Amino acid sequence: MSELLSLNNKNYALSGGTGALGGSIAKYLVENGANVLLLGRSLDKLEAKQKELNTIADNSTYIFVVDVMNEEALKNLKDTIEKDFGRLDGLVNLAGGNIPGATLKPDQTIRDIEVRDTRKVVDINLFGTVIPTIILSELMVKQGHGSVVNISSMASKQTISRVLGYSMAKAGVDIFTKWMANELASKHGDKIRVNAIAPGFFIGNQNRRLLTNEDGSYTARGNDIIKNTPMGRFGDASELNGMVHYLLSDASSFVTGSIFDVDGGFNSFSGV
Repeated sequence: MSELLSLNNKNYALSGGTGALGGSIAKYLVENGANVLLLGRSLDKLEAKQKELNTIADNSTYIFVVDVMNEEALKNLKDTIEKDFGRLDGLVNLAGGNIPGATLKPDQTIRDIEVRDTRKVVDINLFGTVIPTIILSELMVKQGHGSVVNISSMASKQTISRVLGYSMAKAGVDIFTKWMANELASKHGDKIRVNAIAPGFFIGNQNRRLLTNEDGSYTARGNDIIKNTPMGRFGDASELNGMVHYLLSDASSFVTGSIFDVDGGFNSFSGV
């Protein structure tokens, strides 16, 4: 069983690995003996995270300044990974988020939404997953194995008010996950897998003010979420790590095209 779950000396690329959830996943992978390739646009953030992770395991973390929306840059990255690392065992697509113009305020209607910002949110959350998966999975096809883990959301499964663009993008991530899983397995063999995780509600820098007040108490929206979460709390970033581990490891060798909820029961609760 230990061999099935081993991540030791595997090479995993992470976009969005300097954020709250991505940073936790990156740390966990390094703690379990993996090499982590962090992809991001901010050199400062990448260097800070690399320094932090190298205190756990020296020379375990490598950084690449790259925009996941830039096809040419990703093609160059693919060549670099193949040349310098020999293989890519997995890809975790964590890049994403929301912006104010694409988020309706409580007193606004759909006619107040900023279409330009909504398109930006769809681009980064959907195509920020599609483009790196298509390009970097070429390495997996060439080497004959690999696992892609996408990040979906509760917003892809049911209506979450105020976040139209984010919801549309994550619904797209779900069907892309299934589509790409079929494409790779049917044409390139059963050792290349694509799955997704749909997190429930975790407090990070982007949604902290939306869910909590300055004194740490919950906002009205935060209370609504807790009320509809059977476990009665928000998730901790570390609680995604086990599912990521499973999906990247050989323990999930017959699993592809699936979306796994990590949500404290939110998606299973009718509200009654």
